[in-house]
Amino acid sequence: MLSGLKGMYITLRWLFRKPVTAHYPKQHLPIQDRYMGFPALLWDQTADEPFCTGCMVCVRECPTLCMGAQMDDNPKFADGTSHRRKIISSFEINLNRCILCGICVDVCSFDAIEMSHEHELGSFSRNGARANLTDLISLGRKYQRETAWNPTNPEKNVAAVALEKKAANASQESPAEAES
Repeated sequence: MLSGLKGMYITLRWLFRKPVTAHYPKQHLPIQDRYMGFPALLWDQTADEPFCTGCMVCVRECPTLCMGAQMDDNPKFADGTSHRRKIISSFEINLNRCILCGICVDVCSFDAIEMSHEHELGSFSRNGARANLTDLISLGRKYQRETAWNPTNPEKNVAAVALEKKAANASQESPAEAES
């Protein structure tokens, strides 16, 4: 009798206990700040273009060769509204081959790629795991909004800051040239 009551007590205690597991996909556990999801391309708000210039460093350094990119001349460079001579025209990542190592982020010197917190990009089709330029930029914009992302080197990478610096340098050189 005593052991039966003891068993009922244990059962009732577990019945009213807060569950530890989340019932996926209806419930999601919070993602840690340092979690590395799939890569995303970041957007420069000041020039209204991606940070990526298509230099191919991330493509060459990827251990699984899951990336492909192509660059073109940047028409905004001729207008003077951007400091990037080249701009990315197409970019693709095969998410099934990506091992989330983060090497692409480490080798990028333009603050163009970041490991997002996105991890639910599964698909039933074989080519459904290929993220193109549009998909990667939308992932990047979402990541920038959620994390309040700031570039590590704005003097070099953010168009507005780089153009201001270039104009300031040009105005300092102009008086010196006028005197000579």
